[in-house]
Amino acid sequence: MPMMVLTRLIPPEKYEDWRAGLAAFGGPRREEYTAARVRQGVTRQGVFVAHTSDGPMEIMVMEADDPARALQMIATSEEPFDVEFRGFLLDTLGLDMAQPPAGPPPEQVLDWTAPARSRA
Repeated sequence: MPMMVLTRLIPPEKYEDWRAGLAAFGGPRREEYTAARVRQGVTRQGVFVAHTSDGPMEIMVMEADDPARALQMIATSEEPFDVEFRGFLLDTLGLDMAQPPAGPPPEQVLDWTAPARSRA
């Protein structure tokens, strides 16, 4: 399954808002979040935080049949949840999904999957 990894520094003054938003998406708003990701063709997503010398950094890993298409759908959907989600990204990360990121997407340099185990 194709995957994409994106990173973004979280402004320190927005860190608690960012954490609260993710807790809501994984908790009371999980059904809405799930419906959005299913619409966008996302099959798995993980969000991590790394505490770096530059401040907290979001690390987002997404698996989808077509990750670029999924991101495009997130950026352009007029579904109310998606519009609100884009607002959350803009407010907490300063990420405007309507603007293409500067530079090329991250380059994947290793893709490893455990071999299927045969049953004895």
